[in-house]
Order: sequence, then structure tokens, then C-alpha cells
Amino acid sequence: MCTGIDEVDWASLRHAHGSAEDVPGWLRALASPDTVERATALDGLYDALHHEGRVYEAAPACVPFLFALAAREEVPDRGGIVELLVGIGGEGGGSAGAADAARKAVCAGAEAFVPLAGDPDPAVRRAAAGALVRFLDDPARVLGLLRRRLAAERDDHVLPALTEALALFAHRHPVLADGALDLLAEQSAPPYAPGPRLAALGQLALHSPVRLPADLVPTAVRLLHERSAEHRPAAEGSGTDTLVRRIRRLRPSDEQGAVLLRTLHSALGDRVDDRIALLTGQLTSPDPVDRCNAVWMSAGLFRGWRGDFGAPVRLLGAQLSTDQDRLRDAAVSVLAELYALAAPAADDLYALVSTRPDLWTHRWERGSPTLGGPLKALARTGDRRAVPALAQLLAGPAAPLALGREAAHLGRAAAPLAPALRIRLGRVPLASPAAARLAAPLLTAIRAIGDKEAVPELVRLLSGAPDNLGARDAVADQVIETLAELGAAGQTAPLLRRLLHTRHAATAAGALWSVDGDATAVLPVLLRESARDDPGARRAAVRQLGRLGRAARAALPGLRRLAGSGPVRERIPAACALWRVAGDPEPVLPVLRSAWTADPRTRGPIARCLTTMGPAAAPLRDLITAELTHPRRHTATEGVYGGRDIPDDEELLRRCRQVLAGL
Repeated sequence: MCTGIDEVDWASLRHAHGSAEDVPGWLRALASPDTVERATALDGLYDALHHEGRVYEAAPACVPFLFALAAREEVPDRGGIVELLVGIGGEGGGSAGAADAARKAVCAGAEAFVPLAGDPDPAVRRAAAGALVRFLDDPARVLGLLRRRLAAERDDHVLPALTEALALFAHRHPVLADGALDLLAEQSAPPYAPGPRLAALGQLALHSPVRLPADLVPTAVRLLHERSAEHRPAAEGSGTDTLVRRIRRLRPSDEQGAVLLRTLHSALGDRVDDRIALLTGQLTSPDPVDRCNAVWMSAGLFRGWRGDFGAPVRLLGAQLSTDQDRLRDAAVSVLAELYALAAPAADDLYALVSTRPDLWTHRWERGSPTLGGPLKALARTGDRRAVPALAQLLAGPAAPLALGREAAHLGRAAAPLAPALRIRLGRVPLASPAAARLAAPLLTAIRAIGDKEAVPELVRLLSGAPDNLGARDAVADQVIETLAELGAAGQTAPLLRRLLHTRHAATAAGALWSVDGDATAVLPVLLRESARDDPGARRAAVRQLGRLGRAARAALPGLRRLAGSGPVRERIPAACALWRVAGDPEPVLPVLRSAWTADPRTRGPIARCLTTMGPAAAPLRDLITAELTHPRRHTATEGVYGGRDIPDDEELLRRCRQVLAGL
């Protein structure tokens, strides 16, 4: 199997981590009788030859030896070896020369995949199915091979791989696609088992929707339940809460089932009602593994699409009473990112918070405590029932740092927390490098509550201004804005005036304006700041100029200039300020229209501006109407679930409805 391996000059070749001298040892270890040694060798080869999707120089030299190992039935774990070959020969990154040479090497040996596709080992057959399509250069022959394999295959774990291979064939060879699609349609019906039928339906939905049954969603739900009844993975009990255990719980335990339903959801695309119906079927499955897959499926639906999600959110809440840690944690994780949209699950969240105080916080190894998912999700819905638990944590010695930021979602309902928040704010060490990090969440909560009794603690954070703020300089603007919001700027006017020559000048000027509406003292400061080269200073000054309204007429030439050029995210604040100062929509609306299309992230600020324009916003009615009827969230992006995309998009929709009402 390794004949000739020592004739290769491995020292002259490179892989992801340097010299390839260690590669021969890994290749030999793939045939070892020791399971750990084989697994270590395969991991090493993956990491070195196909690291993070990149193919490296040593990979082509390994290909003949990997083929030789894959062909010997006495070698264990050959499925992983075939998968490595497929990865090396794929369209990966890395240097163009290495990737091209690796692909040519795999294509040169591609005939070996033909017997491997019928190998006694199901893992080998599963890995070889797609290789036939990727590397053999005779499409008609490949389709024939797939047809014969489909007729002969009896393993329900291999059939989905053949399904994916047929779909890949249809994509790569349009002239012969009908033959592959006919096979998929055949596989989507009896006598095939539920799993293969689901896989075929998903691929047909992607590549040939006209071949789908009219009752696709009910059929898919029925097949899902039948599949689950046939083989239920072992349930996971509770145990010691370690980082590794939690990470594993957040992954699907039935990866094949997750892939089947993910494919079907992707194929349904903007058919949101159908996807909700499919999700409902998943979330009502008697199998907790199906429901766990559904929870993660719901995350992508909620993040990327708009719709009436009340029913699936209630079903997510129903998962919180389970004794399955994986399922409960998944549901909590998704609900915590929905903010107000999680309100239909508030009763279930409250029940979990009430009965499991051990979940109020979570402490990672070597880390500070964080607010637990159930309590965080409940607070983000704005439900006042979160207050007692938050109060108890605030009274303790180690309240989570971000507690104040989450409490702010409760608004005035969090008023009972105000005394404890003031105490903690008053204890922030002024000279500490962590002062800003400690103070910022507390300031957010105090502002949301409207706690006027917190003025002494706010003034304390500005002590030493303008020269000796240290780390507190990072939250000085937040402190000033909070003072103004609480109507306390007049009490601190001398302090604010001292800040008019610092980087907080614009915010301080805005606070002083809120005291008596006298533009003579603050307008020169704002004009100066709006002309600076610092984008942050310009944005702050422009925002305050808009608040001055007609009193800022002297700023009109500068605002017109800023609205007419520069980065789009700077033009929008200037255009909105221009409207508030001049009251003339003509120079403003073209800027807003252009930005709306060019950068979806500007739509929220634009919609806020349009709500102040009343009938003058009528020329942009088409944009607003289109936004309200579009099924996709304007902020939808691929990637890690989290952030404020959902609440920001819901706020955009609310503003758009306000704009139309104002017209």
C-alpha cells in the first residue's frame, strides 16, 4: 500500500504547517490496527493537506498512496480516506498550482471510485457516490453507474449521498439532467424509505420544483415522523455542565436529519407560510431530536425572513419544559435572539426562570458570570416578570456585567431595579481601566428607566472633566446624553460648558441646548465640529444640528455639502438634519432614495427621518410599500446567528407603517 513512499522527497514539500516530513508517518498509520492511531493520522492529514479548505503542495504527492489504501478492504475507516481524497480534489483554495495539481492527481485515479461506489463498507460507498460525478469525465457512464447503484443500494445512510450525487450531476450536466431528475422523482416515492424520500424531495425542490407533489409540506412532515419512528438516536441525559458538553449539546445529534430538512427549507426559499407549516410539523414531532433540528432550522427562518411567527415561537416555548438539555438549550438560544418576537413564549420562559434559578447565570471556566439564556430572553421580550430575578442578582456579590443592558429592554417596568443600579454605578472605581466597561450597561438601564435620582452618580462619572476622565472618557457622551434625557443638564451646565472644547463638544452642546433653547452659545461649537476631519465628531455635530431645527440655519451650506458627497452612511445623517433645519424635502429625498437602494443598513435611519416628514415623504412611497411587502429581512446575512438584526428589522417595519400612516 505504501510502496514507493520513501522515494518521495517529502522534506522538499510543504503543507499547512511547514515541511511535509511527517506525512509518510501519517500515511502508514492509516493502516494501523490501533483506532486512536488511525484517527490521529487522518486528523493530521486533513489539517496539513486540506487545512480550512485550502489545498497545499504536499497533497498531490499523497494521492496515489491514499488511493492504494482506499482500495484495500482490510484497511479500517476507509470512508474517511475517500472523503479526504474528495476534499483534496475539490475546487478548494490554496495556491493555484497546488490546487490544480491535486485535482489532476485525483482525476487521474478516478477510475478507482467505480469499485469503491459498490464497496461492502457503507461509509466508503457514501463517500464515493459524489466522487463519481466530480472526477469521472464520461457523464453518460456516470449516470448509468448512479442508476445501477440506486437500484442496488439498501442502506438508508448511503441513499441520501446518492441523492446528492444525482442533484450534483443535474447541475453539472444540464443536457443529461432529465435522466438524473427522473431518478430523483422515482426515489421520492414508495417503496423507498422515509429518509431517502425526504432527501429526494429536497433536491427536487432545489432543481425541479415542477416534479414535486402538490402536498409537499404534509408529505415531508409525515415522512419525517415515519423516519424518526424507524430509528431514534439515544437521548442525552443531564450531567456536569462543562464547556465541551454545552458546545456539543448545541450541535444537531442527527446530522443527516438536519441536512435533509435544511435542504428542503432552503429550496422553499421565500415561501414563508410553507416553511412555517413545515417547521410546525417538525416542532410537534414526538421525537426530541427532530424537534431539536427544527429549533435550529427556525433560527435561520427567523433571522432571514419576515412573517407571522407567533405559532412557531409558541412551539419553541413548549420545548423549554423538556428534560432534554440539548433541546432546551437550543430553544433558549434561539428565543434570546428574537427580542420582542419571543413574547408568545414569555409564559414558558417565565416558568423556566421561576423553577430553575440555577439557570439565571452561567459561569464559563475562567470567566465572569453572564446572564443566563432564559432570564435574558425573558427580559428582552420586555416582560416585567423578569424584574424579581434581576433584582435578586443585583443584590448579590457577582451580578453579570451585562445585566443593565438587558434590563433596559424592560423600560419603565424596570423601575424597582433603580436603587440597586444607582448603588452599583456609584461604586464604579473612577480610576480603574475597567470604569467604562462597568458603567456602560448601568447607564443604559438608568436611561431606559428614566431614573432622575441617579444624577449625583452621573455627575460623579464626569468628575475631573475635561482633563482627568481616564477610561471614563469612553462613556462621557453616554453620561451627557443621559443627563439631558433626565432633564438634568441645567444642574450640570458649568461642567458641560467645560466640555465644549473636548471631543465631547457636540454632545455637550446638544445637552446645553436642551436646557434653554439658546443657540447663540452652542451653534458656533456645532459648526466647528461639523467641519472637522474626524468622521465621529462630524456625525455627532450633525445629529445635534438636526435637533436645533430652524435655529441652525447657519449650518445649511455645510449640511448640503455633507449630504451631497462622502460615504453613504455619513450622507444620511446630514440629509436628515438638512430636512429638520430647512424643512425642504427637494434636496433631501434624492439622497435618501439613493442610499436606501445602495446600503440596506441605512433604511432604519431613513425610515425614522421619513416619519417626521409627513406628506412630504410621498415621493418615496414606492420604497416603503416595497419594503413592507418584501419577504426578506433587509439586514439578512449569512453567518453566525446573533446580534440585533431581527429587532432592527422589526423596528424598520414599524417605522415604515408609520410613514404610510403619515401620508
